Amino acid sequence: MLAPLMNAAIYVVPFLLVITFIITVHELGHFLTARAFGVAVDRFSIGFGRAVASFRDKWGVEWRIAWLPLGGYVKFAGDENVASVPDQDDLDELRKQIRLKEGVGAEKRYFPFKPLWQRALVVVAGPAANFVLAIAIFTGLFWAFGEPVASTRVESVQPNRPAAQAGVLPGDVIAAIDGHQLATFEDLQSYVVDRPGTAMRLTLERAGRSLELPITSAVSVEKSPMGGTVNVGVLGLVSKGVYRHYGPVQALERGAAKTWMVVDKTGYYVGRLFAGKADWPFGGIIGTAHATAAVTHEAIDDSQSQHVSLALVLFVSYLNIAALLSVSIGLVNLLPIPVLDGGHLLFYAYESVARRPLAVAAQAAAYRVGLALLVGLMLFTTWHDLQRLQVFHFLGALFS
Repeated sequence: MLAPLMNAAIYVVPFLLVITFIITVHELGHFLTARAFGVAVDRFSIGFGRAVASFRDKWGVEWRIAWLPLGGYVKFAGDENVASVPDQDDLDELRKQIRLKEGVGAEKRYFPFKPLWQRALVVVAGPAANFVLAIAIFTGLFWAFGEPVASTRVESVQPNRPAAQAGVLPGDVIAAIDGHQLATFEDLQSYVVDRPGTAMRLTLERAGRSLELPITSAVSVEKSPMGGTVNVGVLGLVSKGVYRHYGPVQALERGAAKTWMVVDKTGYYVGRLFAGKADWPFGGIIGTAHATAAVTHEAIDDSQSQHVSLALVLFVSYLNIAALLSVSIGLVNLLPIPVLDGGHLLFYAYESVARRPLAVAAQAAAYRVGLALLVGLMLFTTWHDLQRLQVFHFLGALFS
């Protein structure tokens, strides 16, 4: 009886903690920027649904913790329009109501009456907070723990692998791949892993000479943290690593570089996806929960084998997941879909050109289309997660 409950806890609790933390930071980005511009805010909620605990601060903001821990939200005063972008008729009526209730000029505290550039910054601040969070987490981890780093000098070449077949020799220094300069061996691995069965060009330094070698990565099938398997590229090169520690400035540089690497990888996968050269690479709620559970199990094993505090290993592991997910949530929210921050920016772009907000009927239609797209995307990723985890195969075998 306890085993299923423990497994459920391992899958659900870490995921809820991580996702709620990330979305709370996202909403704090909106909130703090709005408050900096003097926007009136009704509520900041961690979680959804009925409040478990709440209080109201001296500025009239209700801070609450709700019972459903799946993120959170910030509610601006007067934010009643379904798309959060009132049209001109709504604005006129809202201005009239505010003036009758609070006096002339009170409307200037409300979000819809703020200058367009301020509203755009408030919207951008949410995704920006996600990127800042990722940089901060990576920076903290690099500063506190450092990282294993291998040089681009080849220690050995595995036989019958692409590197051996291409003529790479021990002692060669890999300077670049496809014109991308390499600082560490990890940079090379990161580039190759995403490109299974792909023709590339290695730039080598050998005995003071620069050489270019054509090479095609092999395809290796490995377990995916999201469940199932994934094809990765390999060259068959081995390098010698050392553990490198960083000062605060170097750690910040590495944290920013790693965040950009995640953004770049995501863009590469999206490009391959639209080009029809890759399967769906992203995980939904189920896949992310599975990955979080896998990390939890791995952390438990590592703490036992290395005699390290389990709490510390779990803390570091969850921070890494939070940083990666934070980048993903920031990017998703910038998509030009009306339900998301990117959709609001799209409305503001129209307003900046037309000198008036989009008609509320058009906003509502766009909102419905955007919501349908978002729900469709969520259903597709959930279906893909279930397929990847072979749930349908399991159910078929169960009832056959």
